[in-house]
Amino acid sequence: MSRHEWDALPEGVRNAVEQHCGGTVINAKAPERGCSSEFSATLHLNGGAVFCKGIRATAPSAWMHRNEAAVNHLLPHGLAPRLLWQTETDGWLMLGFEHAAGRHPNLSPYSADLTPVAEAVAALQRITPRAVPNRSIAARWARLPVWQQYTQNPPNDLDPWEQENLPHLAELEATAHELLDGDALLHTDLQPGNLLINDDKVVVIDWAWASRGAPWIDPAFMVIRLMAAGHPPESAESWARQIPTWQAAPTAAVTAFATTVLGLWRHKTRSPAARPHSARLTAVAQDWARHRLDAT
Repeated sequence: MSRHEWDALPEGVRNAVEQHCGGTVINAKAPERGCSSEFSATLHLNGGAVFCKGIRATAPSAWMHRNEAAVNHLLPHGLAPRLLWQTETDGWLMLGFEHAAGRHPNLSPYSADLTPVAEAVAALQRITPRAVPNRSIAARWARLPVWQQYTQNPPNDLDPWEQENLPHLAELEATAHELLDGDALLHTDLQPGNLLINDDKVVVIDWAWASRGAPWIDPAFMVIRLMAAGHPPESAESWARQIPTWQAAPTAAVTAFATTVLGLWRHKTRSPAARPHSARLTAVAQDWARHRLDAT
């Protein structure tokens, strides 16, 4: 997605943003990560800062910004930045959030950041919102049954282990829709780039993919990220056992999740829009799926 600098935004959009911010933007610093917005930056003004993200209102991914704005009031203040304002001007949808300072955590083995990250993920599990998003992760994933499609038309370059286990993978994928369903408010994209740590306090940002589903799903996403940071599967799952909802997660459901994630990410690596890290993360997801299948 093409990114716009602050000065490249339409004048009417910049004026509307400054009006909501209550001052003139002195400096706009773009984040190092993030690719779902056409504009994102920390806007520095006299006496403060606001994090702003935006996209053309008719863009295919504008739903993500609307989704993030819709769930923000459900999130505990302090665990996620508060949405200060939103505006739609001159064809652009712009969101302004509290500025959250901090660095992205280190998830490698023995890192001191592992404990505060676990505490933050556990706190997410205690959210009891008055309402949950209409978007369901189970329904979202059911629209793309990768392994079932591959049984009908397997790619020529399908991984040998995946080829050998294709019927089993498709069978597990078919059960995922029911096993992943639930009424918990989920982030569904927990990873270091969406976590900021400052003085051992972790803030969870970028709720664009917020969905409802089984409460143990967010810890499950973290298992893959811990493995990508160097943890063996046993260590990553041991970390997740600090989270009460993970302790209650059915074994079959977690295995169905692991194999379904692998299918979705494997399919994504074949897309022209695949990101550079997709292949590495998919290899990690396969390691976890193999571990889950070997253990059952």
